Formats: sequence, C-alpha cells, structure tokens
Amino acid sequence: MIYPLPAALVSCGWSPENYNLITISWTGTVCTNPPMAYISVRPGRHSYDLIKESGEFVINVTTKDIAKETDWCGVKSGRDFDKFKETGLTPLPATVVKAPLVEESPISIECRVKEIISLGSHDMFIADVVNVVADDKYLDPETGTFDLSKSTPLAYSHGHYFALGEAMGRFGHSVQKKKNTKKKKK
Repeated sequence: MIYPLPAALVSCGWSPENYNLITISWTGTVCTNPPMAYISVRPGRHSYDLIKESGEFVINVTTKDIAKETDWCGVKSGRDFDKFKETGLTPLPATVVKAPLVEESPISIECRVKEIISLGSHDMFIADVVNVVADDKYLDPETGTFDLSKSTPLAYSHGHYFALGEAMGRFGHSVQKKKNTKKKKK
C-alpha cells in the first residue's frame, strides 16, 4: 500500500442540476509532457456515470479548512444529496470543461478523459490536463510560483486525514553545493 495520498474532491457534471463531488484518493500525475492525470472510481458510484458521459472532471486539491466537507462528500452519495448545497462548498465555472471548480480549493485541475481502463473494483480515468486554476493567495507575487505548503493540503492514509504543511527541502537539495560564505582576504 502506497500512502499517504491526496484527499481530492473531484467535481463532475455539466450543469448545476447535475453537479456532483466525489472524494478520491486514488489520483495523481501520469505524464508531464503532455500533462496528464488520473482518477480511479468504482463503477457503482454516482459520479462514475457523470464522468463517463461528459468525458470531463476537475481534480480539486483539498485543505485542512475543508476536511469535514471532503470526508462528507466521500461517505454520502450524489444520488441522494446535492453535495455543494449540503456542504456549503461553492461551485465556480471552469475555464475549459463544463464540470465546476470548487472555490475553496487552492488548486483546481481541469481534465478531459482520454482513456478509461477497467482494472477490477475500480476503473481508471486517464485524462489530459486542459487547464489549472490556482488561488492567487498562494502565489508568490515575485516569482509566480505556487506555495502548496501555505494551503495545508489534506492527505489520506488508511482511513485517516492529515494536514500537510512543513516543507522539508526542494528537489535536488541533497546534492546542492553549499555556498562559500567565507570572505576572501585582500
């Protein structure tokens, strides 16, 4: 078992009447160039048919602040509840796909299904990433880089949620040469 995983809210549907949210931990990057991501969904889930029919979904990164709503969307069915209404989360129009973004998410990744692979208990939706929307409050104004640690992203591991936050280093920090801080004599 490979844990922890992100606790993402995947939004789907093509109009406010059928918008839905599903909590997914089996999600991630498949390819950088072209940018691709995946989600794995049980065929019996309400969102499965919405995603299969529309061919679109949005992966919304969750945070400590919406942990309760994230869990609720994972245990209740969209067949029985309007999850946006029940949780108070806010659907926003996406830029490219018809599925909504979740306003409270620091990053929303708009996806268009490229392939569906039946794997057993779950089907994997492999998708092209067609747009990424980031909340400006997490962007460095000088560099434009996104600081995910400031958003306290939510992770899932064996039935428990964890808020992540402390950055431990950057890619390559283990081999980075230290700067010489000694002054040269004249």
